Amino acid sequence: MKVGRLLLRAAVGGFFIGHGTQKLFGWFGGQGLKPSAEHFEGMGLKPGIVHASAAGAAETLGGAGLLLGYRTPLASASIVSVMLTAINRVHLKNGPWAHKGGYEYNVVLAAAAVSLAESGPGGLSLDALRGKEKSGALWGVFSLAAGAVGAAAAHFLAESRATAVVAAPESAPATSSANGGDPVVAGSVETPGYEAPAEEAASEETSSEASEA
Repeated sequence: MKVGRLLLRAAVGGFFIGHGTQKLFGWFGGQGLKPSAEHFEGMGLKPGIVHASAAGAAETLGGAGLLLGYRTPLASASIVSVMLTAINRVHLKNGPWAHKGGYEYNVVLAAAAVSLAESGPGGLSLDALRGKEKSGALWGVFSLAAGAVGAAAAHFLAESRATAVVAAPESAPATSSANGGDPVVAGSVETPGYEAPAEEAASEETSSEASEA
């Protein structure tokens, strides 16, 4: 049983470390933070840099916590949060099956994380070494509930951002000749886009007739 839980922690935690560092640092063939942020923006998770950083940190730290068996309920909650966000934003509309872009794999990973929170990381873990191994149904429920709260926070942040952008009034940029507007040139040089007032035009016409006379 100890070895089984160690293998599960190593598999789930190790791969999540890889996913997280792909987003944050571009390791293991990843794109890095800026392209990841653009990808998150495309999913409606704005500001993308905040969501990508949070997801990368949750995957990296949560994965490391599971791998080492350190503060396992919190590590599990981090994984659950990322998986629920992925289901909500990407996979839910595709149904359950992975070959159609569905959410079955995300559910399996979240369930594995909750199971480790409930069973405890086992004797081959830092929690056990410190004498602070947590286990039991309440810890499993805690990891699921805390993960759900994290996913909900990400969702409401994105929705509030989208609402603020839609509600922002559009304003036309003001221009002036002193700050980059059309230049006003005195004398005989014509000003681009400038139309002389009626009084000025009449004065010029009168002067022209007088000179002809």
